[in-house]
Amino acid sequence: MRLKTVIGVLLTAIMLFPVYWMVNVSLTRDTDMRADPPHLFPLNGTFEGYRAVLDQQLPYLINSLLIGLGTVALTVVLSAPAGYSLAKLRPRGGGGLSFVLLVAQMIPSIIMAMGFYAIYLRLGVLNSTAGLILADSTIAVPFGVLIFTAFMSGVPDELTAAATVDGAGPFRTFWSVILPVSRNAIVTVSLFAFLWAWSDFMFATTLDGGGTQQPITLGIYHYIGNNNQQWNAIMATAVVASIPATLLLIVAQRYVAAGVTAGAVKD
Repeated sequence: MRLKTVIGVLLTAIMLFPVYWMVNVSLTRDTDMRADPPHLFPLNGTFEGYRAVLDQQLPYLINSLLIGLGTVALTVVLSAPAGYSLAKLRPRGGGGLSFVLLVAQMIPSIIMAMGFYAIYLRLGVLNSTAGLILADSTIAVPFGVLIFTAFMSGVPDELTAAATVDGAGPFRTFWSVILPVSRNAIVTVSLFAFLWAWSDFMFATTLDGGGTQQPITLGIYHYIGNNNQQWNAIMATAVVASIPATLLLIVAQRYVAAGVTAGAVKD
């Protein structure tokens, strides 16, 4: 048992070392950046990189936050009713629709980005926040429908039957009965939708490469291109951009575990 613990700690340290090195470089002075051998600790550390983040990267962070929250809202609004329909109303062709949603998640994002570019160019909605929200939602919605379907399938039919007896229609049953007990699924879908939108680069660089509402992924990309010697500022931006996702994962991990495994075991 002790050997397994040691191996686990070593593997964890190896996986987390890139994160540590990112923090280390973000605190290292430019003059120490090319030291040989490299410093394992930020000797004579500096916060110049983080000051650069506050001066230059805050607009990108705010844009990413707006895009992430918009993607979450649109994903939940579309996928929750769809999951309820597949799980409880069981429409004709529901199995085929679930298969199509599964296949949709396998389409490479570059192909979807090219398709969106042609559509957005014709509609005149390139370089817009709404366009990125819609594009990011196409990745999250199929996943959300599958998660909601699996979770809501586990909700006892007696609950929906009781609501029907009391005179509730399908929408009222969904809103007042099913949705309140689907908290784990809502948190799971919202978290993954936000993370996908927050870390998106392909849609951002294709659909908003020349706009003024660019997300943090493009902010880091442009920053590297223009200041490729200031690695502490680049890494500081990466550290700051990682904080929201890390906090969300820590807060929502128990809900995510329950939401992802919902429907995996049937009584």
